[in-house]
Amino acid sequence: MDEKTILQKRKQAIISALCKHVSLDPQKVSVESVEANDVKGLISTILKASGEEATLASNEVLNWVAFADTFPLNSDGCNEFLTKLNEDLTLKSVLLGDGFKPSVADIVVFSSLHSFVSGLSATDKKKIPNVLRWMDYILNKKDLGSIFESIPVEKIMFMGQTSKDIGKVESDVKSKKNVQEPVTDSKKNDKLEADPKSEKSDKVEADSNSKKSDTKKKVKGDGKVTEEKKKAPEKDSAEKDLEVSVSLLNIQVGLIRKAWKHPSADSLLVEEIDLGDAGIRQVVSGLAKYCSPEELINRRVALITNVKPGKLRDVSSSGLVLCASNAEQTAVEPLLPPEGAAVGERVSFLGHDGKPEDVLNPKKKQLEKITPHLRTDDKGVATFKGIPFMTTAGPCTSSIPNASVK
Repeated sequence: MDEKTILQKRKQAIISALCKHVSLDPQKVSVESVEANDVKGLISTILKASGEEATLASNEVLNWVAFADTFPLNSDGCNEFLTKLNEDLTLKSVLLGDGFKPSVADIVVFSSLHSFVSGLSATDKKKIPNVLRWMDYILNKKDLGSIFESIPVEKIMFMGQTSKDIGKVESDVKSKKNVQEPVTDSKKNDKLEADPKSEKSDKVEADSNSKKSDTKKKVKGDGKVTEEKKKAPEKDSAEKDLEVSVSLLNIQVGLIRKAWKHPSADSLLVEEIDLGDAGIRQVVSGLAKYCSPEELINRRVALITNVKPGKLRDVSSSGLVLCASNAEQTAVEPLLPPEGAAVGERVSFLGHDGKPEDVLNPKKKQLEKITPHLRTDDKGVATFKGIPFMTTAGPCTSSIPNASVK
């Protein structure tokens, strides 16, 4: 296919998708305007006809339109562009906006590269997982299936092992290691005949077996006790892992509706946080030194909702806003879930699918055992032992990299 045909096909894809996005009849876009205009001019024509020309006043939209307009016609150039786009989508669910409604930028860029991406080999597609995830989302969100063919996206379901399963595997491995082939007299004799020099090693082995025999004799009177002693360390280890599992926490995406200064503590703020179907929570946070109440209003936060309710300086608090802070505690800010994340949805961690506690038990110090493992990485992505805080729209982040989170 020559470059002129590729460009024509790309323009037609943009017309079909963008017209559907702005509810405009594609027939109103003349053939002359398609041939005469570049991609940017074509988009301007469609938006004018639909009364949404003001959309192009945004610099961010114009930058993405320019990206689509300069999307190469040759394979090498396309692959380079896709690699950059894949990196850009690492921390975002969509190019612009909150994800509830794809933006003009998303529709235009999607239309420009769909034909090329759909023709990639399975190997090349694996190199751009974020692009494929984004394209699958746009395709389904805007119901563009009648215009564009779907692009298969491999969605892997992770079945994490429970602590019980892990303990069982470790027990089986240890049992196999401890099982030894019984040494009969005939085998000993065969070994001696085959290797006279092995007499010394046989003596060591005999001494070792003698010691093992003595050990068994000590516990022979109660085989059940022996079994319990062997399993006790494994059980303790499993319980220890469970105590520091992040799945114990119920972390939800919240939206701060109101915020004000604590009436009797200068370092505290009080927030009303919307959790969607779970209702509104009042939470007291030590953020007064780092941000004003006005800065928090309409901000998304990651809220632990199963901490034990209590009072801070006589004001009720039913949650804990997770914040990132640098080592010197000079910079502190709440973690930021992506705009596309639904208010009230639970933050998840790959491989940690356990059920959260109804209410964390302060006596077990569960929270204190988990928070040392919460940090932002060098890109500001919030993690538990390196596993990102994930929502349906992407990970929770902070502008403070390599920070502690609590």
